[in-house]
Amino acid sequence: MKFFFGVMGMVMIVEGVPYFIAPHKMRQMITMILQMPEGTLRRFGFFMMLAGLAVVYLSMGAG
Repeated sequence: MKFFFGVMGMVMIVEGVPYFIAPHKMRQMITMILQMPEGTLRRFGFFMMLAGLAVVYLSMGAG
């Protein structure tokens, strides 16, 4: 559980950096995302999940 919360904390840090560094650009990006079709967002989300899974798999020493 300690590892899980450590990972979640790191995710929160990485996710928060763009909002801290460039809030105006993040507003523009969010506006652009709101205008995208759901199918595009779904494919992007699926790709990001696969990429995250690959990173976790490779970081665990497999491959």
